[in-house]
Amino acid sequence: MNDILAPCAPLATCPAEIKGRRRYSLSALRSFFAERRKQAYFRFELKRMVTDNPHLIDDIGLTKKEVEAEIAKLPFWQR
Repeated sequence: MNDILAPCAPLATCPAEIKGRRRYSLSALRSFFAERRKQAYFRFELKRMVTDNPHLIDDIGLTKKEVEAEIAKLPFWQR
């Protein structure tokens, strides 16, 4: 006898991961955006430092090539 209409066990036990989708909490989303905001601010400050005080780049231990690569990174929504 086939029980076609009976729910399958994996879906009944774990409804949060239906079809490979995960549910994230609001705090995880907030921390994600906070981290992205920090990265954007760091790149903004780095760009300002390069234009205003280029001699300080050596003091923080970065090369000019590393700084240019970091400044050139786009935000995740523009990639």
